[in-house]
Amino acid sequence: MKIRTIAIAAAILWALPALADEGMWLPALISERIADMQSKGLRLNAEDLYSVNNASLKDAIVLFGSGCTGELVSDEGLLFTNHHCGYGYIQKHSSVEHDYLKDGFWAMNRAQELPNPGLTVKFLDRMEDVTSEVFKGIKPKMSEEKRNALIKKNIDAIIKKAADQSKGLVAQVNALYYGNQYFLYVFREYRDVRLVGAPPSSIGKFGGETDNWMWPRHTGDFSIFRIYSDKDGNPADYSEDNIPYKPKKSFVVSTKGVKEGDFTFVYGCPGSTQEYVHSEAVRYIQDVSDPEKIALRTTRLGIMKKYMDQSQAVRIQYSSKYASVANAWKKWQGEEKGLRKNKVVPVKQAYEKSFEEWAQGSAYEGLTSRLANLYAARNPIYRAYEYYNETVRSIEKLRIVSGRPFDMKDYYRPIDEETFVAMTDAFDKALDDSYKPAFFLEKRAQYGSMKALKDAVFADDALAKELADALDGFYFENIVPKVRELDKSITLTYKEYMKGQMAFEPQKAFYPDANLTLRIAYGHVEGYRPADAVYYTPVSTLRGIIEKDNPEIFDYNIPQTLRDIYARGGYEDQPVCFLATNHTTGGNSGSPVLNADGQLIGINFDRVWEGTMSDLVYDPEICRNISLDVRYLLFVIQEIGHAGYLLDEMNLY
Repeated sequence: MKIRTIAIAAAILWALPALADEGMWLPALISERIADMQSKGLRLNAEDLYSVNNASLKDAIVLFGSGCTGELVSDEGLLFTNHHCGYGYIQKHSSVEHDYLKDGFWAMNRAQELPNPGLTVKFLDRMEDVTSEVFKGIKPKMSEEKRNALIKKNIDAIIKKAADQSKGLVAQVNALYYGNQYFLYVFREYRDVRLVGAPPSSIGKFGGETDNWMWPRHTGDFSIFRIYSDKDGNPADYSEDNIPYKPKKSFVVSTKGVKEGDFTFVYGCPGSTQEYVHSEAVRYIQDVSDPEKIALRTTRLGIMKKYMDQSQAVRIQYSSKYASVANAWKKWQGEEKGLRKNKVVPVKQAYEKSFEEWAQGSAYEGLTSRLANLYAARNPIYRAYEYYNETVRSIEKLRIVSGRPFDMKDYYRPIDEETFVAMTDAFDKALDDSYKPAFFLEKRAQYGSMKALKDAVFADDALAKELADALDGFYFENIVPKVRELDKSITLTYKEYMKGQMAFEPQKAFYPDANLTLRIAYGHVEGYRPADAVYYTPVSTLRGIIEKDNPEIFDYNIPQTLRDIYARGGYEDQPVCFLATNHTTGGNSGSPVLNADGQLIGINFDRVWEGTMSDLVYDPEICRNISLDVRYLLFVIQEIGHAGYLLDEMNLY
């Protein structure tokens, strides 16, 4: 009876895409979803969202840096993204004398805007299905080695034909559905991107890691940049002669606000999801990977925070690093909890049982067992690699002596020394000696403790380099190749399993896993119930900021100006953030959140903690994305930054 109940739950779970706001849909194929979007409230057509020949909403969106999204909000290249997406660049411009992290930054004219070497933004010029070209020449009985070589050759030819450096065009080909489909993406990449404005961290990171991934949220998570081009509108390196970029399209910024039930959609670049994986992949994440990485990062964060609390200079040096480590640390906690609460492992196991019963006598028979066996071989090796990555690779001294990119401006030796002892000790205790190089074992025996080894390593760069080389060499020569080989077999098996799932459920609308390319997710403004007798409404206000305000705690110590504004009255109900059912993940940070008319109503920046398992399974009852209400952004520009001139160049509605 219990098995039957789980099997029914599995059937319901995998039928959800037809009922719930799940999915990250390809813009070039959005015509296949447009009727559903319109039935839920959209007042645009497919061409408005994505067009190759005419300006469309896609032309106002960029891949910001290497892992975020941004949107154009004026015809003069003005761009919004998240504060945490611009954080590293804001930090680079900061010092004790000019602490832009703490105090914020506002350019009052174009001459004051700050260049950011290495920062790029990419506009999607076009995307197209190139599956037939990628598979050209492939024969049914071709060996895997020859097949992969031919696919690579075909992809290289497609990219070479599409790219044009003289016009700033870069191209990539991405596999979808584990290699069952391939798409070409052609981008126009701009290299002169300047910082225009950022709120103080007490607004842009209000609540810090305590509030991260949580609701209610009151974080003004935005920063403002401007894209520059040469006089003809083409990408160019930084130059004082460059002019503000004139986009094909920029967003109308809505000041009308949102209410529960409103249609919304997110148009951005989600990073990575694993919606169709085997139960053993989920079990490893839930029972091994997440718990162990959480414990290791808890230790690292405690070390950093101790020294950051003692020194403003160290706080500036390590703010970006701390935020980066803490972001995934807290996400994993919510993910593990959500996977257990939703019983994802047994639900997937029941689905796999039903699949195998259906697949008997077909080409898909035995696929789930093959995947289980592959994971049984891979997971112990991959655990060792993850442990090495979270411990040894986090030690900055070893990174420095290895010659890997590192900014010594952001280095504080006491943090690194304490981290060395804690992480090498964890590495040594958690793993069997077969996962350690001989040189490490020799030095462990010689020095007797990790503290003594630390003293020697930090006193002798030659020894430090020997240790770094031994550890890196061992893992990249012995462990990583084994993981890659097993991952290759897993991916090939998933290719067949993916085809099998589609054949098993022909009525289901499958969307490809996220891969940091442009997608559309849609849903509604909606609260949620995280626990019995608790309901979270979907809009937070300035009143909540004042309720949390605490001058004794850095992350909750708001600017005095904000207190004064609130005390004058009239702003108690100023909206700050809102919730919706849009399916998002990492990479969607900074994505435009749009209303039924395609107007900008918010900037996506997070998910609720209870729903972070949406990278593996989407629960419509609990999965919510968190967005900054654009009206709070405008309020901060005007009242805190006193940079109202920026509003003059926007198309406000």
